[in-house]
Amino acid sequence: MNAYLKIENVDKVFARGGIQTKVLENVSLRVEKGQFVSIIGHSGCGKSTLLNIVAGLTTATKGAVLLEEREVNAPGPDRAVVFQNHSLLPWLSAYENIRLAVDKVFAGSSRKERHDWTMHHLDLVQMGHAKDKRPGEISGGMKQRVGIARALAMQPKVLLLDEPFGALDALTRAHLQDQVMALHERLGATVMMITHDVDEAVLLSDRIVMMTNGPQATIGEVLEIPLPRPRARVALAADPVYLDCRRRVLQFLYERHRYVDAA
Repeated sequence: MNAYLKIENVDKVFARGGIQTKVLENVSLRVEKGQFVSIIGHSGCGKSTLLNIVAGLTTATKGAVLLEEREVNAPGPDRAVVFQNHSLLPWLSAYENIRLAVDKVFAGSSRKERHDWTMHHLDLVQMGHAKDKRPGEISGGMKQRVGIARALAMQPKVLLLDEPFGALDALTRAHLQDQVMALHERLGATVMMITHDVDEAVLLSDRIVMMTNGPQATIGEVLEIPLPRPRARVALAADPVYLDCRRRVLQFLYERHRYVDAA
């Protein structure tokens, strides 16, 4: 049976000043429809490069990415990206930032349908009350909620999250993690997320992809997270399965860090 999203034997080489650096080597991964997959690893292991290849923002030097058996070679609305930096247009309101994407993707729909769809996604992330506020008038967590709403409003086949909570304080991060978890369960979205946070990865994911150190990084291990959904972070704090998954990720990262120190 064919996977929904396939990354097949991907290499990525960057050339600068006559020097070539292979960032990724022979990366292969299959993601099923509706899965939440996190990619974790030390800085410089090519996590964001891999996400950008899936997004079509950069091209693989070798290999291919297939979404529903069609090759990905350019950006498209079937893959929406939420960056660590919210990437909202500062002169537009929260509503207008989302409406801009909706107008582009659903140009054939009526104005009322596009308005209702925009408001639906603002309400989905509990931002309907701030629809007329510009990014400079709302908090960092609220900006990220608008960014997530904008991505979801495009009805992407795959939602790509590049450390979306990395710049937030701990309480805001926990609240947004819970919201993303609830949205994933409600919508059945296929999600690929980059993270440095082990607890975040275990809490949110169906599988965690652990990258070896760069350069020439590849997938070192893929860990299945056999925790039933819905998940409650407080209840999981003492759950033996959660703790074992957390230990295995930490052990992998620690061994990789020790390897770098010894090199």
